[in-house]
Parts: sequence; C-alpha cells; structure tokens
Amino acid sequence: MKILLDECVTKHLKRHLADLEVFTVREMQWGGIKNGKLMTLCVEHGFDVLLTIDKNLQYQQNLDKYAVSIVVLNSVSSQLEALIAFVPALREQLGSLEKHRAYVIDKNEGMKR
Repeated sequence: MKILLDECVTKHLKRHLADLEVFTVREMQWGGIKNGKLMTLCVEHGFDVLLTIDKNLQYQQNLDKYAVSIVVLNSVSSQLEALIAFVPALREQLGSLEKHRAYVIDKNEGMKR
C-alpha cells in the first residue's frame, strides 16, 4: 500500500504509519501543486491512497479520472496529536479501499463513503 500525505497533513504522521510505504508531498518535491495535477502524479507514480484533511478535495475533482483512493481524515486540526487519533480507523479500513472513490474517516464513527 503506497500512501501520499497531502501538504495539509503533518509529515510527522508518517512515523505512525511506519510499516506502510508512506511519502510526503515535500519528499516527492510536489509542493504547491494543485489537486488535479497532484492526483495525476499519484496515479503516475503508483500511489494507492492520497491521505488528506482537505474536506473539499472529494468534491472538487472528478474521481472517475483518477485511479487512486482519497482518504479524508475528518479532523478539526492538522496537529499530530489530533491526527494520531484517526490512525486505528485508517488501518482498519486500508484493505477495503477502492480506487476512484473518496472516503471520510471520523475519529469515533469509522469510515464513510
């Protein structure tokens, strides 16, 4: 499972997903790239998941065009302490994600499609 952390997700979350293949936008040198182009790059570089806290991303793009899963952590904060709370639900759902779809993970309610 190859995951890209969007710019709005702290790079420090990566260490809490250390057993997975996780990259940050900065590591890929894709900082400042708009969402449509970023999703194209995800597909071209074999990413399975774009992990974000951008709640609008799923509505701004035609997901049928991109063979990648969008996972939105429904967090009120981008701070590491807030995002860590979503990791168990994320891990639980990773195996069931479908490409061309967006998912929202709520801390207490799990994943919604």
